[in-house]
Amino acid sequence: MKQKKHSIKAFFVKCFGNEKYQSVTIPLFAIFISLVVGAVIIGLLGKNPLLAYQNLLQGSGILPKPSYAGYKSILTDFTSFLNALTPMIFASLAVAVALRAGLFNIGVSGQMLTAGFFATVLVGYSQLSAPIAKPLVLIAGIVAGACVGGLIGFLKYRFNINEVVSSIMLNYIAQYVFSFFITTYFINPVSRQSDAVSDASRLTLMDTLVGDLKMDIPLGIVLAIVTAFLMKFLIDKTKTGYELKAVGASPTAAKYAGIDVGKNIVLAMVISGALAGLAGVTYYLGYFGSIQPKVLVNTGFDAIAVSLLGNNNPIGILFSSFLITVISKGSTYMSSAAGIQAEIASVITGILLLFSACGAYMKYKIKRLQEGAEITPIDEQRKEAEK
Repeated sequence: MKQKKHSIKAFFVKCFGNEKYQSVTIPLFAIFISLVVGAVIIGLLGKNPLLAYQNLLQGSGILPKPSYAGYKSILTDFTSFLNALTPMIFASLAVAVALRAGLFNIGVSGQMLTAGFFATVLVGYSQLSAPIAKPLVLIAGIVAGACVGGLIGFLKYRFNINEVVSSIMLNYIAQYVFSFFITTYFINPVSRQSDAVSDASRLTLMDTLVGDLKMDIPLGIVLAIVTAFLMKFLIDKTKTGYELKAVGASPTAAKYAGIDVGKNIVLAMVISGALAGLAGVTYYLGYFGSIQPKVLVNTGFDAIAVSLLGNNNPIGILFSSFLITVISKGSTYMSSAAGIQAEIASVITGILLLFSACGAYMKYKIKRLQEGAEITPIDEQRKEAEK
């Protein structure tokens, strides 16, 4: 029994002990465990887990479906998947930047809504042409999101108000204030959502005829990927990034090192809010096209799981965003094809969040195993007695 226990410990140290690769191996382990647990849940429902996961991939355009309607193919499914992926990348980057500075921006959904509302009202309902409207949508989203994020950072710095509390409260404020204006001035009587934005201002080219296919082409996906690499450069290669990480590691030590802690707290939340604003406009004026009153989108909350799974690394976030979007986007087809409730996808995402949050604990335990800290004085006495 002891030999078996020792073998298991040795296996874990061998697989996850190299600190250079822990940022990859531990998230992959979290994904594997989450999929196994998800498979068990699906099996308990009397369904085939492998078939369910296949349906997730088919619904996201990764694998082909058995048949397609007119003007549709695996390519149209994949471009629709990229359309949903775009705001997820921006939202996850928003969470990651804040976490790097030791802040927890749980208000991404509210910042998305704020950016989406102002961009919709100021640009989406205008008669501006596409070359002018689309850049203005992005600018409006960045400014609106940055203002909300900056307010949260200022409240944290000036009055020491916890950013989790302030961001949650601002979520509710945004949700109900903007819902009032939508239902009063901009409601569509048929859809009961805000009036659709103009095609010129929309960041997704909807039902674009390419050959014999009608595709939804997201214009923001390239910007999202470029932004991820820019954030990677900012965090790892610039003085600003170093100061943000120093404040996140220890505000007291950063202060003694001459770093302006307050400035960096506000700056981190401004950047985080700006990224959330980009997520908002690519969602409300891209993927969706209108705003549903009294609803905060799940993207801002799923982004927490994505960021943790990606180890708060902008490049890792590109891959984790891909995975989480596959689960959420493919859930509808899984529900119709396999008869499994779409909410199971949310359960799998939640399990991913749970195991991703255990990453730091896994690093700690592996380090203890490497150092032999699990051997107590009593164990040493027993070993001496056995000799």
